Amino acid sequence: MDLVQLEIFKAVAEQGSISAAAQHIHRVPSNLTTRIKQLEEDLGVELFIREKSRLRLSPAGWNFLEYTRRILDLVHEARLTVAGEDPQGTFALGSLESTAAVRIPALLAAYNQRYPKVDLDLSTGPSGTMLEGVLSGRLVAAFVDGPVLHPTLEGMPVFEEEMVIISPLNHAPVTRAQDVNGASIYAFRANCSYRHHFENWFVQDQAVPGKIHEMESYHGMLACVSAGAGLAMLPRSMLDNMPGCSTVCAWPMQEQFRYLKTWLVWRRGTVSRSLSMFVKLLEERRAA
Repeated sequence: MDLVQLEIFKAVAEQGSISAAAQHIHRVPSNLTTRIKQLEEDLGVELFIREKSRLRLSPAGWNFLEYTRRILDLVHEARLTVAGEDPQGTFALGSLESTAAVRIPALLAAYNQRYPKVDLDLSTGPSGTMLEGVLSGRLVAAFVDGPVLHPTLEGMPVFEEEMVIISPLNHAPVTRAQDVNGASIYAFRANCSYRHHFENWFVQDQAVPGKIHEMESYHGMLACVSAGAGLAMLPRSMLDNMPGCSTVCAWPMQEQFRYLKTWLVWRRGTVSRSLSMFVKLLEERRAA
């Protein structure tokens, strides 16, 4: 197995056919066919399912593609590091929506200014989606609700968020989950760690939420709660920065549920130059 074989495999996997891949990397199709067969013989598995003129990745091929991308990315980063150049290329970063909106805009601006050769690609979503992106290699790193206990991930705590329950202005005080037993709530999709935290708050107090309405944004949650349709839970930092925050009441949660840590996580052993410079800048700004 060599780097040329990996580059050819990646091209064929992403283009879906030998002819398209050959045109993409400027090689003759017969060379690609030979190299792919040699790679499969070396690995002892079939990486593709042959379907007439197209190739479809086998289950083993999908797994191998993830490692191939990581290996080639690391080789590229190593070459840049040895050359002493600033980080460059695409840096795919994931983040919780609240973190992206409130905590990191100045950080991202500073990173772009310091490393203009880096194409920063930001995606937002629930912690579950962001973790899947890091594990699959689609994201280099992500800000998620922590701590994250996964054997292939490592990271660092970066922010502390105070979580609050929001209710309509005329709502009775909310001091515990029993106060709102059976109430409708607004939350993100089921793979959101904040939603799990909200549901556990009910369970701990032997209460249950009513209907759970899945929303796509905090602004939608705030609008529904302000209209008197139910409750929601969100970081106080996010609430304080939203237009209309004065149209709801914010109630602090009990101490064991009140604070959550946001972590920056990445795959263990895959710290690229772009990521290492991002972590360095993050630490500088936290220490300032």
